[in-house]
Amino acid sequence: MLKDLIIYIAKSLVDEPEKVEVEEIAGERTVVYELKVGKDDIGKVIGKAGKTAKAIRTIVTAASMKIGKRAVLEILEPS
Repeated sequence: MLKDLIIYIAKSLVDEPEKVEVEEIAGERTVVYELKVGKDDIGKVIGKAGKTAKAIRTIVTAASMKIGKRAVLEILEPS
């Protein structure tokens, strides 16, 4: 559910949606989502002064309360 939400949001922000990848790492109490986008799109998901990334993280945190687990979104630099 959250993975699909993150993918949807990220794909709507970037120029190369086919390069959006989200890996879900589930723990007992926490789920970590690692978001990767194309090299030229990292700035679009981070935003000015990190405001876009903060907004995405806020949405993920709020949505995670529905599943009863803490969710953490990591935005990784493209390799």
